[in-house]
Amino acid sequence: MPNGPPSKAPPSSRRSPCPVSCALDLLGDRWTLLVIRDLILGRNRFKDFISSPEGIPTNILSERLERLMTADIIRQVPASDGGKRMAYELTEKGLALRPVLKSLRDWGLAWEEGTQALLQPA
Repeated sequence: MPNGPPSKAPPSSRRSPCPVSCALDLLGDRWTLLVIRDLILGRNRFKDFISSPEGIPTNILSERLERLMTADIIRQVPASDGGKRMAYELTEKGLALRPVLKSLRDWGLAWEEGTQALLQPA
């Protein structure tokens, strides 16, 4: 299994060098993986993320998008409609999270009563 590109010096905000801990430091809040889920499902604009049923507050969404860009998980791109607003897309690093999200979805469907996958990935 590939380990990704060689590591740079770890950010000083890391609690430990444990890879699970480091991943949770970046992805382990209640909103970040939902933003990545939405990107996998084909949503790519700020307004798309806001309209998700979980109701992420705009200030938190802005912070999460900035954090994901800083971590090279997403990048801003011109919107496909040619408007002034920007869109977002997953980088190679972000796309590598697809199987993680699929596993979480499958686990939720199997073990959490009343869950359902309403959309399929784009």
